[in-house]
Amino acid sequence: MKGRGGPGGAGGRARMENRARAWLGRWPNGAIGRAGVAAVLVAGASACGGGTPARAHDPQSTAGDGAVRPAAAQRLVLIEGTSLTAGLGLDPDESYPALLQQKIDSAGLPFTVKNAGLSGETSAGAVRRVDWLLRGAVDVFVLESGANDGLRGLDVDSLRANIVATVRRVKQARPAARICLVQMEAPPNMGPSYARSFHDVYPEVARSERVTLLPFLLDGVAGRPELNQADGMHPNMRGERIVAGNMWRALEPVLRTVAAARAAS
Repeated sequence: MKGRGGPGGAGGRARMENRARAWLGRWPNGAIGRAGVAAVLVAGASACGGGTPARAHDPQSTAGDGAVRPAAAQRLVLIEGTSLTAGLGLDPDESYPALLQQKIDSAGLPFTVKNAGLSGETSAGAVRRVDWLLRGAVDVFVLESGANDGLRGLDVDSLRANIVATVRRVKQARPAARICLVQMEAPPNMGPSYARSFHDVYPEVARSERVTLLPFLLDGVAGRPELNQADGMHPNMRGERIVAGNMWRALEPVLRTVAAARAAS
């Protein structure tokens, strides 16, 4: 629902954008520490209270195990995330998942990337949506979730429970999939106690669930106007190339490991 006064309505979106811009103003350009990256990351994922997943190149065929698998022996990288993953404000081919696809192709790796970003999604929404996303075969699952929880100051225990639930649903549905979790941070205005508890969720879940923890998407981009769109929150094309590079450095070794293991099996 997008009620006029709710977080998904136009008034709610405007209030969240104003808060996010205020947070951004507290961080000097080029001085992007953990909290600075977090402020933009959390704000950027929340600029829209709802939306549709970005289009993705996803050729499929039926595999022998009954799952749907990309054609030509390609393996699937599924990225479930917020507007930062969806590429809000950019053409689909300019989003970081699309740029990752270019890097994968150039490296000769047998993977197809599916962009499952959805603007405004909270960690609770990610749990509700993941079963639908897992209808097809998945070899690498990347979860970018929690940004909107942090912006709204939602309960950290609920965040942890939702991320764990999402990860476990992936494990249950696709036990052979490699799972990666993107670290998120609460905005600094939420106070040090909340920010610390929020931060700790991600490495704790990564350790307890034995998944790979990935770094921030927006390292080197957050807080730099020349690398962001007019809203100051979503990367422009220049910024998105840096985001893709950040993700590629973290994902390339994962993809090579998965490709080698699949080839040997």
